[in-house]
Amino acid sequence: MPWREVKPMDEKVLFIADYLRSDDSMTMLCQRYGISRKTGYKWVNRYHAKGMDGLREQSREPQNSPTKTPYVVRKAIVEIRKKRGRIGAKKLRVLLAKQFPEELIPSKTTINNILTQEGLVLPNKKRNRVSPYAQPFAPVNAPNELWSADFKGQFKTRNGRWCYPLTVMDHDSRFLLGCEGLDGTRFRESKAVFEQLFREYGLPHRVRTDNGVPFASRAAGGLSSLSVWWIRLGIMPERIKPGRPQQNGRHERMHRTLKQAVTRPPAASRSAQQKRFDEFCQDYNYERPHEALNQSTPASRYRPSLKPYPEKLPELEYPSYFEIKKISSHGIAYWRGRYIYISHLLIGETIGMSEVDDGIWDVYFGHLRIGIFDERDMKGRSVPYITIKKV
Repeated sequence: MPWREVKPMDEKVLFIADYLRSDDSMTMLCQRYGISRKTGYKWVNRYHAKGMDGLREQSREPQNSPTKTPYVVRKAIVEIRKKRGRIGAKKLRVLLAKQFPEELIPSKTTINNILTQEGLVLPNKKRNRVSPYAQPFAPVNAPNELWSADFKGQFKTRNGRWCYPLTVMDHDSRFLLGCEGLDGTRFRESKAVFEQLFREYGLPHRVRTDNGVPFASRAAGGLSSLSVWWIRLGIMPERIKPGRPQQNGRHERMHRTLKQAVTRPPAASRSAQQKRFDEFCQDYNYERPHEALNQSTPASRYRPSLKPYPEKLPELEYPSYFEIKKISSHGIAYWRGRYIYISHLLIGETIGMSEVDDGIWDVYFGHLRIGIFDERDMKGRSVPYITIKKV
C-alpha cells in the first residue's frame, strides 16, 4: 500500500503495533505498508533493541572516520588563519605540512569548509553591476545597422607609455572604421574618435560594446556620458552581457588578428604604434580577403551611412502620451510636487515618463527605458523623494 498522509515516525509506530498484534507474515505486513522486508526487519530489530526510540531517524555519520581531520589539525588551521589574516587554503596546506609532517594534510576543500564552519570566511560582496538591457539584440542585415566598439587590451610601447587602442568596426561588412591608440579610456578622447568617424562615415543605428568605461556606468540604464551623447544623436547603445565576449565575437576575432599583426613586439612610441594601426586598417579593409565574406574584402561590402552627422544635437522626441520632464542641476525631475532622482549624467536633458499600471511609471531617455518607479512609494514620507529603480 502507498504511504498514507502521516509522518514517517507515526508510520513506523503503526507498523510495529500491527507487527505485535497481527498474525500476518512479515512479507504480507511489509506489502501492506509498501516497504521492503529488509526495512521491516530493520525496524523490528531497532524496536527490540531500544524500544520506540530506536525507530527515530539515525545519524548517517560514521562513528569512526579514518579520514576525519584531527582536532589538533583543525585547531592549527584556525590559529594560522587568525594569525596570518586572509591566507588561502593552498598556502595553509603548505604550512600544515611543515607543522604536521606525519599527518595526512586535509584538502583545500576541507580546509575551506573548516574555515567556513569557524566563521572565518567572509561572503563575497555583491557586485553592483551595470544594469543590463532587457531587449535581445536585433538582427543585422546591412552596413551601418550596427557598429561594434571596444578597447583592445592596453599595453606599453617600448618607451614605457601606455597605449589603449580604441577599435570601431561595422558589424555587417567587418569594415574596420577606426583603430586609434589613446592614453586612456576617458570620455573626451573617446568622443573625439567617434566624432571623427561619424563625420567621415555617417551615423549607425546602433553601437554594441561591453560594460566597461567609457561605454557604460552604474547609473540608471547603464548610461554613461558617451552613451548619452549617442542617444541624443539617435543611436541606440547595446551592451553585451558580462562575461559573454562571444556576443561581440566578430570584434573579438578582429582583435586577435590585430594583436598578432601590430603588437608583437610593440612599437617604440605611441605615434609609431599609431602608424602600425593605420597600416593594419588599410590591409584589413582593402587587401586581406575574409573567409566569412566569401574571400572578398570588407571595403567591397561597406557603404557609408545615409544619416549624416548633425552640427547641432537634435531634440529628443517622445510619444504624445508621455509626461516630459527636464532634469535639474541635481539630477532630479520635479513631478507633481515630488522629487525623483534620475541621474546626474542627465542634467539639463529631458526624459519621458509613461504610466504602465496603476501608479507604476516607466522612465525613458530617448528610445531607451532607463528605470521604473512606483508613486505609491512616496506616500507617507516627510520628504516626497524617490530614486527610480534600475531595469
